[in-house]
Amino acid sequence: MSFEELKLTRQFLNAIEEAGYENPTPIQAMAIPPLRSGQDVIGIAQTGTGKTAAFLLPLLQTLKYAQGDAPRALILAPTKELVLQIHHEAMQFASYTDLRCIPLYGGVGPKAQAQAVKTGVDLLIATPGRFIEIYHMGIFEPKKIKHLVLDEADRMMDMGFMPQLRQIQEIIPSKRQNVLFSATFPHRVERLADEFLLWPTRIEASPESTPVETVEQFRVSLANQRTKLSFIEWLIRERLMEKRLLIFARKKDDAENVARYLQRTFEFEVRSIHSNKGQNARINAMDDFRSGAVQVLVSTDIASRGIDVPETEMVINFSVPRDPHDYVHRIGRTGRAFRHGEAITLEDPSERYARERIESLTGQLMKEITPPSTLKEVVTPKEEKQLQAREIDREMKKRDPLYQGAFHERKKKSKSSSKKSSKKSSGKKR
Repeated sequence: MSFEELKLTRQFLNAIEEAGYENPTPIQAMAIPPLRSGQDVIGIAQTGTGKTAAFLLPLLQTLKYAQGDAPRALILAPTKELVLQIHHEAMQFASYTDLRCIPLYGGVGPKAQAQAVKTGVDLLIATPGRFIEIYHMGIFEPKKIKHLVLDEADRMMDMGFMPQLRQIQEIIPSKRQNVLFSATFPHRVERLADEFLLWPTRIEASPESTPVETVEQFRVSLANQRTKLSFIEWLIRERLMEKRLLIFARKKDDAENVARYLQRTFEFEVRSIHSNKGQNARINAMDDFRSGAVQVLVSTDIASRGIDVPETEMVINFSVPRDPHDYVHRIGRTGRAFRHGEAITLEDPSERYARERIESLTGQLMKEITPPSTLKEVVTPKEEKQLQAREIDREMKKRDPLYQGAFHERKKKSKSSSKKSSKKSSGKKR
């Protein structure tokens, strides 16, 4: 199928061609016709398969041209990064029209964004909190919003946006087209869909929670964080060359420490992005990674759904995510637009259970690879060993509520040994 067969108008076909799209992906071919006809739609597709274009193209074609000052469509996304990514694509596709697309996100003052909305807007792309904030300033009238898109709804619910989503539902007209798109569709999102959508058409371009087929998945068992750093250093020296690498860490401190270590070790530019970074620093890091000025980007899950850089050929999970759905989104940052990609997960002894949950969700086993014999393995520090033991205890208690834990066993042993020693000492006194 071609984009012409999807009955997109010439200005959008020209923009699609300039953006480098040749033929529609399955989710685009399946979703664009019902969206153009005004149906409510639930779209489920792997990350990297073009789902953003699947809802943007028919939405922009429905809006057609600039009209009035009030917004006529609203796209909600969970993070600033994803808002900016959607806005970037919207501007590409609307380049042959006079449509006005404005992003709204936190982390910066609202005045400039409010002023932009005041001058006139057709499509708002926003995080829920900032949308409500600008609305309460009395800048725009929401009564003309006839299209609502919820992108990455599962992530919005994970981040606690449900109260804001319900508030927005009260603000905008009830008679509207509703669209929900995501790579995963757990039960809580199904309940959200029941609340927001009316008789929706469900489109599933791939089995739910399935990683992109073009991504090869590997895992490496390593003793601790310092050994993981040594493995990443070896991998960069041996295999990175001109490729772009995205590294995910669970904690902000880990992301920062990995970035600092790599920046000290290598001459090329390394950046980190996490919630402690300022908004401008995060935007600049993303832009530089997209342009190639930054070759290695280290991030927490804040960016797992906001990075669309097709040139990213490799993703490394420095730590295994506890939520297996986060893994699907992390590795979806590579293998985009049907290119080949690699995802390598570094696993310490306490992360085996999290990795098994991922394999259970995806239905795919990660290929185990052996670390190089030259890799320097560092003895696990006492504090890190204790953290690993606590994590194992936490996982074991999930599986068996009666499990007392390794620390409990050690305490019992230490108590019994102290009792024995006290008995012996009291016996000697007698």
